[in-house]
Amino acid sequence: MTYPVDKINFMNRLLLLGLALLFSIAGMGQEFIYGTFKDTRVINSHSVETLPKRKLDIRISHRFGDLLGDAGGWRTFYGLENATDILIGGEYGITDQLTAGLSRSKGAGDLRQLVNGLVKYRLVRQSVERSALTITAVVTTSFSTMEKDPTSEGLNSFPEFAHRLVYSGHILAGSKISKDFSLQLGAGYTHRNLVKDLEINGIFTVNLASRIQITKVLGLLLDATVPLNGQQSPFLESEPGFQNFYPMVGIGFEFDTGGHVFQVNLTNSTGIVETDYIPYTNSNWFDGQFRLGFTISRTFNL
Repeated sequence: MTYPVDKINFMNRLLLLGLALLFSIAGMGQEFIYGTFKDTRVINSHSVETLPKRKLDIRISHRFGDLLGDAGGWRTFYGLENATDILIGGEYGITDQLTAGLSRSKGAGDLRQLVNGLVKYRLVRQSVERSALTITAVVTTSFSTMEKDPTSEGLNSFPEFAHRLVYSGHILAGSKISKDFSLQLGAGYTHRNLVKDLEINGIFTVNLASRIQITKVLGLLLDATVPLNGQQSPFLESEPGFQNFYPMVGIGFEFDTGGHVFQVNLTNSTGIVETDYIPYTNSNWFDGQFRLGFTISRTFNL
């Protein structure tokens, strides 16, 4: 059976219109949610955000000394005369989903003079119809450039080259629940190749982070990381002779100026990189052992 040309054209147009409508409906599920967090960090922990493609983020972070307590107060100008950790580095958006970075930090734990590398990949992005969450994986490696001391009983004895390395991997799930409130949960594992006697190499952690938009440019940040095992865990009794460790808790403010993001915070974490602060945070908020910190992030187009 044959059809008139006009009828064929009409049927073709109807088919194209139907396909266009179908693709339009399917595309509605790809209306992505942007700006779950303003920065790739929430005080101590990573956020679910990755850098856009061909964006370079230069970062400078600082942690001062204890604000109060025995090591703080007026005699150290509330910790401003001391620096527990300093970091400078850069991160680059290889694609919209994949970010890589390199930094150098002073280090605050038993391993110092750290060269840090990271790879961060966004697996799922929150959208209006299809996904309520953004899910991101991040892996960090730190290499200590401390001078080897074979006579030392500390970690800087470095019996093997691999003992200079620490690894940390995290899975983060975040959601922009409303235009003014974001929430993130995370789970991670940090591995040290060399540890002190009676300590364990691998530490599991959970993380909670949140951002509350206060004004157009100002946000309130909350962040907590809790070790689940080993001497670092608050749920297990410490071995005699070991110093006490504490969960990492931070509160801060974030200022988005359009050109850069500036964070100022209070945290008991002395280190900046997760390979450093997760194994070695022995500062207690209730003893005044928390400190002022800040991060300046400036993004460039390349």
